[in-house]
Amino acid sequence: MIRVVLLAIALSLFTANKINFTANVYAAEEKESVMSLTLEQKRRLIDIAKNTIEKYVTTKEVLQIQEQDSRLSAEEGAFVTIHKHGQLRGCIGNIVGRGPLYLLVRDMAIASASEDPRFNPVATDEIKDLEIEVSVLSKPHLIKNVDEIQLGVHGVIVHQGPFNQGVFLPQVATETGWSREEFLSQLCSQKAGLPRDCWKDPRTKIEVFTAQVFSEKEIN
Repeated sequence: MIRVVLLAIALSLFTANKINFTANVYAAEEKESVMSLTLEQKRRLIDIAKNTIEKYVTTKEVLQIQEQDSRLSAEEGAFVTIHKHGQLRGCIGNIVGRGPLYLLVRDMAIASASEDPRFNPVATDEIKDLEIEVSVLSKPHLIKNVDEIQLGVHGVIVHQGPFNQGVFLPQVATETGWSREEFLSQLCSQKAGLPRDCWKDPRTKIEVFTAQVFSEKEIN
């Protein structure tokens, strides 16, 4: 299970198995796409993340929940991003699902609030100022040619061997204005700890995915 940590602009270094990120909603036609969530399902995931953070920060206890909605029980990758006054406060997720989506969101909410290595754990007096964002990812799939990458639509994973891995979310290309070549070069060097041109190396595997991302501000 890959976890990675991303900066607010999605430019940070690979850390253990975790990632931090922020994102917007993207849609694309590909082998594996995110099944659309209804407004109520999005609200439920936001509520789960928000209630989990509040309970964990104040009591150190994990919120116990059980959902009957089969869509929320699907196994998909997900991330929880925390903002405070518009600034990134924490964000961690899993690229690949591990069990029900709603439980992954719960677990990533805890991780984002307490395990992001760039921030101190969220304190009780901060809870009222937090805004939560949840991202649901499609299943990554390998591509044979970098020309398949759609900038602003695809998130990209590069990996070479068991330790050198890096991820950029779909919005990185939009926010930076990078060309495909620069996008991949930055991903190799900044995220995977590999040479800038590692994406040209036949030993490097490249995967793409899309993301459906929503915040409490957008759905309320």
